[in-house]
Amino acid sequence: MGRRLVLLLVGVAFLVPVPPASGQDPELQRQIQESQRRLEAIREERNRLQAEMAQIAGRVRDASSELRNIEQQLTASRSVLGELDFQAEAIAAQVQETTAELLRTREELSEDKAVLHRRVRDIYKRGPLHSLKVLLGADSFADLLTRYRYLQLIASYDHALVDRVELLEMALEEHGIQQQESLAELGRLRQAKLGEVAELRSVERDRQQALEQVQNEERQTQDRLEQLDADEAQLTTLIDDLERRRLEEERRRALSGLGREGPSTLSGTDAGSLDWPVEGDLIYRFGREQRPNGTVLRWNGIGIRAPTGTPVQAVRAGSVVLAGPFEGYGPTVVLSHGGGFYTLYLYLEEIGVVQGSQVEAGQVVGTVGGSQTPEGPHIEFQIRAPVAGGAPQAMDPLQWLKGRFPSP
Repeated sequence: MGRRLVLLLVGVAFLVPVPPASGQDPELQRQIQESQRRLEAIREERNRLQAEMAQIAGRVRDASSELRNIEQQLTASRSVLGELDFQAEAIAAQVQETTAELLRTREELSEDKAVLHRRVRDIYKRGPLHSLKVLLGADSFADLLTRYRYLQLIASYDHALVDRVELLEMALEEHGIQQQESLAELGRLRQAKLGEVAELRSVERDRQQALEQVQNEERQTQDRLEQLDADEAQLTTLIDDLERRRLEEERRRALSGLGREGPSTLSGTDAGSLDWPVEGDLIYRFGREQRPNGTVLRWNGIGIRAPTGTPVQAVRAGSVVLAGPFEGYGPTVVLSHGGGFYTLYLYLEEIGVVQGSQVEAGQVVGTVGGSQTPEGPHIEFQIRAPVAGGAPQAMDPLQWLKGRFPSP
């Protein structure tokens, strides 16, 4: 009996206390919360970029602006994936830790239940009067006190064992709930990541399309630049040839005694007084124009938008020195006003005058065309005037027409 009591006392002395149910790591939770805040901020930025893209699409399409916006969306989407990956790894680490704790708790619970079952069997075998028999078998009062003390320790051990089993069962249940929550969160993050990957692929497709559009626009712009340069060179050659022939005719008249040609109908004093050839919006100005992609165009006249077929009027009286198709500009009318002054009406649809005839100010010389140009239906109006007695040069028409627009 005494030896059995000693063994029970040793068991009580080495009884391991129940570990408290482990909660989430505070530092890891803080990092996950910070990641979630960053994730929300990134998603808000991406929503702003998508709204900006809608505004860009609502305006005149600018492929380079779209490409910049899409590049920013790509960065935001990759950042979202990075935050989701971080959160998923953190939750996966929690699941792994919780799984290990579950295994340890199950093992401890299994061991303690086995001990508890043996104790219950021993108590049942000895019967309810066993403790009383132990006390009554004492040889002396001191032996009685010792036996009583041993019985108290045994009872305390049994109570502690029952409590430990209950706590382990509660911890096991709590660990199971934590694991289910972590697994559910991990599943949610994986689904969110799948959605983000699809979003990223969609944005990458948009980027590829925008990139191709930018490259296409660059090619078109370059082709347009080359075409404009070629057309302008031909137009300059035409004006130079017309002016050469005008001067030759003037010399011939002088030599034959026919006198000089009539007075010029256009001169430098007319600046700011000419009527507009057609009413419409100004779509490009004389001089350099820098496009969003950095390309620079050079316009030698102004573009006036108007519906196709709108009548175009002569700004001053003059003689028709060209009335027909001209490469690059389509149907074209050029009026000579004498003294080296010319007005040009380009991108017409129909021509309303005959080469060699005289026209009056306000007379219709043709109708608006230009529907096949990148700028759409419009005419280009140019003024050429002699500079310091030299060849006619392109002038800013806005300085000659009646003021409607501020100077550039």
